[in-house]
Amino acid sequence: MPWYQRWLKFLGEVKAELRRTTWPSRVEVRNTTVVVIVTLFIFAAFLGVVDLALGTLLNRLLLYFTR
Repeated sequence: MPWYQRWLKFLGEVKAELRRTTWPSRVEVRNTTVVVIVTLFIFAAFLGVVDLALGTLLNRLLLYFTR
């Protein structure tokens, strides 16, 4: 089978698969996007607090042991 026939067969299979795909609605996409963004901010805030706490603790330990 020549390469161009394999390529055409592949494209036909892709087209058939895309017809069977169920796409999310605009509302579903918007809602899941909001969930992802809110989750991102929650994790960023948590990691920021942990970073601040560990940095402060490390600075205090270094100051304690360098006196």
